[in-house]
Amino acid sequence: MPAKRPPHKPAKPAKPAKLKRAPRNEIAAGANPKPKPQAKPKPAPKPKAFELAETIGPERIAKWLARAGVCSRRDAERLIEDGRVSLNGKRLDTPAIKVGPDDTVRVDGKPVIGAEVTRLWRYHKPAGLITAHRDPGGRPTVFENLPPDLGRVISVGRLDFNSEGLLLLTNDGALARGLELPAHGFARRYRARAHGRITQTELDQLKSGIEVDGVRYGEIEATLDREATGANAWITVTLHEGKNREVRRVLEAIGMKVNRLIRLTYGPFDLGLLAPGEVSEAPAKALRDVQMLIAHRASKS
Repeated sequence: MPAKRPPHKPAKPAKPAKLKRAPRNEIAAGANPKPKPQAKPKPAPKPKAFELAETIGPERIAKWLARAGVCSRRDAERLIEDGRVSLNGKRLDTPAIKVGPDDTVRVDGKPVIGAEVTRLWRYHKPAGLITAHRDPGGRPTVFENLPPDLGRVISVGRLDFNSEGLLLLTNDGALARGLELPAHGFARRYRARAHGRITQTELDQLKSGIEVDGVRYGEIEATLDREATGANAWITVTLHEGKNREVRRVLEAIGMKVNRLIRLTYGPFDLGLLAPGEVSEAPAKALRDVQMLIAHRASKS
């Protein structure tokens, strides 16, 4: 008998072929590829702070004198009004004059050398010195007690005779003015020892400003560091205007008599560990940073 064949099994249906996805970097024929966004051109680098003077060309005479370290721009305008400034042998009667690299400028008959490389120093002012180049009353001055190799410098703001702590010095009047202007917002922080009794709640009222003898003072942040254990309390005060004797007058208006005042910081610069009478030059990077910050804030005001 012939062998029996196994029953026929129907073939399994073929599995549909898997479609392979084209690589992402390949585009199917006939597709409309999305154009790649073009890279934005990089902006030209801004000139560094110490290069700005070289790019702006001739300068107004008052600004030129300020950058030369003679005095502030405002004081330079007064010198011109008083007829004490000459340009190329001609006495000036207006500050609306520009100075170029080949011009000769004299103040009180003495030639003024053009602007030097801008420099800034931190100085720990001791109490008992007046912030002035000379004093009609004969009191000792800050500038008489500076190292002789420092050259001609001016102060950024002032500290009164009995105040101590951080005083910034520079050979660039424009930089000094930029640091002083309230619109540029550089904070000054002080520690004050004051006679009297006060609470933190009372000090917090200074945040909205205060008027003293017809003078309006802006926002002041005051923190009671140590309550009076005897007759005195220590208070940290931060302000942005720096008006004449502002800390003393404001605290006295709320019943606190300041008997010691120490400035700890001015903008990004601090007193640190400087001993009384000691001078230290600010690092070049810190100076460039603050110059660029001044230029930015001036462009916004």
